[in-house]
Amino acid sequence: MPEVHLPHLEDEEHAPEASAASAPQKRRFKGAKLLLEVLLISSGVFLGLMGEQWREYSQHKELAELSLTRLRAEIAVNREAVAKVQEYHKTKLAELKSYLGVSPEKRSKQAVSLQGIKVAFFEKTAWNMALATGALNYFKPDLSYQLSHIYTLQENVSELTRGLTQAMYVRSPYESFDGFLSAVAVYYDDAIYMEPRLLEAYDKILPLLDRALGTKHDAP
Repeated sequence: MPEVHLPHLEDEEHAPEASAASAPQKRRFKGAKLLLEVLLISSGVFLGLMGEQWREYSQHKELAELSLTRLRAEIAVNREAVAKVQEYHKTKLAELKSYLGVSPEKRSKQAVSLQGIKVAFFEKTAWNMALATGALNYFKPDLSYQLSHIYTLQENVSELTRGLTQAMYVRSPYESFDGFLSAVAVYYDDAIYMEPRLLEAYDKILPLLDRALGTKHDAP
């Protein structure tokens, strides 16, 4: 058979050269596309983390404000409880000391007039909730410290009250009236020392709580 010679077209001659020239462009395009995808994924992850942090921050802020509101109300109630009995304790302690200061045969039971012991009972539900939920972690450190100090003072006064109650059961007023009055006098003596410290601590922290909440209340 005769040998057939096909003509070489110009496009065919330059096709390998064109393909070789476009390869770097394709690689650059693929690299840019991959980089864009990485940036989009990274941006999505970053925005997701930022959204989660913002959500947690909002929850923590809400918890802190709610806890501060409850603590502010609870401390105001406790302050009122102390203020109501402080003067009574002072007056009755003076009477008790005068009564117990004389010999038993010269004492007159009519010289002492008690209208009950009148102790301050403290609310601490808001404080227990703040501890249980970890809300204290979202308060300013100084505020958390002062709150802890106040509730420690309150617990000390409550311990005195429990001690007096136990003494009443150990030595009933009907069994030994003078012994009972001696226990009350010891209780009042400690109470009138601690109650002014409590009132001072209350008056110091209430304005701090108001500033933290962005509210204003009349002075107690």
